[in-house]
Amino acid sequence: MIVLGRPVIAPHAHAAARALLGDPLTNKGTAFSEAERDVLGLHGLLPPHVGTLDSQIARRRRALDGMADDFHRYAFLRELQDSNEVLFHALVQHDLPRMLPLVYTPTVGEGCERFSEIWRRPRGLFLSYPNRDKIADILADPALDRVKVIVVSDGERILGLGDQGAGGMGIPIGKLALYTACAGIHPAEVLPILLDLGTDNAERRNDPLYVGWRNPRIRGDEYDAFVETFVEAVVERFPSVLLQWEDFAGKNAYDLLERYRGTLLSFNDDIQGTAATATGTLLAAIRHTGIPLTEQRIVLFGAGAAGSGVAEMLVRAMMDEGLDEAAARARLWAVDREGLILSDIPRLPDQQVKLARDAAEVVGWTRSGSQQIGLFDTVVNVRPTVLIGASGQMGAFGEPVVRAMAAGCDRPVIFPLSNPISRAEAHPADLLAWTDGRALVGTGSPFGVEGVTQVNNVYIFPGVGLGAIAAGALAVTDGMFMAAARALGELGGMGNAAGLLPPIDRLRDVAQRIALVVAHQAVADGVATVVKSVLTPEHIAGMMWSATYD
Repeated sequence: MIVLGRPVIAPHAHAAARALLGDPLTNKGTAFSEAERDVLGLHGLLPPHVGTLDSQIARRRRALDGMADDFHRYAFLRELQDSNEVLFHALVQHDLPRMLPLVYTPTVGEGCERFSEIWRRPRGLFLSYPNRDKIADILADPALDRVKVIVVSDGERILGLGDQGAGGMGIPIGKLALYTACAGIHPAEVLPILLDLGTDNAERRNDPLYVGWRNPRIRGDEYDAFVETFVEAVVERFPSVLLQWEDFAGKNAYDLLERYRGTLLSFNDDIQGTAATATGTLLAAIRHTGIPLTEQRIVLFGAGAAGSGVAEMLVRAMMDEGLDEAAARARLWAVDREGLILSDIPRLPDQQVKLARDAAEVVGWTRSGSQQIGLFDTVVNVRPTVLIGASGQMGAFGEPVVRAMAAGCDRPVIFPLSNPISRAEAHPADLLAWTDGRALVGTGSPFGVEGVTQVNNVYIFPGVGLGAIAAGALAVTDGMFMAAARALGELGGMGNAAGLLPPIDRLRDVAQRIALVVAHQAVADGVATVVKSVLTPEHIAGMMWSATYD
């Protein structure tokens, strides 16, 4: 339009320019060139400086450096993700060792607890119980047409923090940021979902800032019907999507995995991802100890969804190496709330029944008390070579327990895996001190202790997801997770002589390698729709997006 000899931008062009800047997938901020600003009507809406992605990263790094604590850094990065996705992911990809603890564990724990305090802009979908009849309509949004990966939680078992209700959305958001950073899934192809069925956390429900549905948690048949409606809507809208179940409470975690693993391409990261990560790290550790897996004596502390998943994968791994099932289970002792899990304990959860030891085995055991057989008594009598914690009980691996273990083992393998740091079973520095530096230590959270490996599911789930997508898999099999675990164990300390696993800055390489073996295993298991000859390292690498401006 020309008015008095001057070009005039039409009103709809102004609206389009603001929409462009308001969409985190299209906003480039100061990196819009002069030509782009001319064409798109961005002059005046941006400062005159024309920047680059590198200069924008430097500006955000300086801002992070000036902040008082990691929670404020987490909140800053969340706002950046909601305003400029490419810049957010470029910042994360450029410095994974620093950014991983900020966008996920351990900082995401506080992020979930204070989610309502920092919530600013919509990201993902909140599917609440009062809107159960609208789920299909919500998913019909054309903006979701590209979605390939969904991470969903109901917020009931967030890390070791328990029920966080709607605040649990921080977990799907964080996990999907890692799918992008490590596996190169485009940010337009991921969708975080929170199933808001209420919360039994009175502190959250009574908080005037709480953004979730203020109601006690829905359970039983109503819960099952809601999830069934959700799954049916997902299958109809996204028939080939990969869905990751995340941070569901123990029974629900197992029930949903078994009920729907044949209905849609899905897995549970707390059960299967944790199991594969722990198994892979243990396989790497035994290369140092010289004791074959089939000769290890393993004590597992915490037998919920994560712990039971670890146990079952270790049993399968030992069976793959020649033991029958009974012999493999004889190498495992599981301790939970009621002490050592024994066959005469009433009303054991289904996943613990197979872990129970015969009560006759402990008749002659030395005991420090007359009640249940706790962790210390189990360690004294079993003399384990491996101790794995998935309990969420801070300090459970105390000095008496660790010294008793070290007295019967030259190179004890100790994995306090619970997250966040406030729920870890032990501080790794203490473990090294109490074992005179002999322990091989892996922790769920980063402690910054030299020689200690972070056993984080990020080593497994991005590669499993990418591999399943690459293979066009119809299901995620147990064999695919076992292949991922063995591949991780073989990678060992790739580029990291001091640790059991590759360094964090090699996570994209790890995801690419895991994806390749998972895709090949999908072919071997008969669930792939892509032939093996197509599934080359080059093909996998070509699927991985890197954060750059178009």
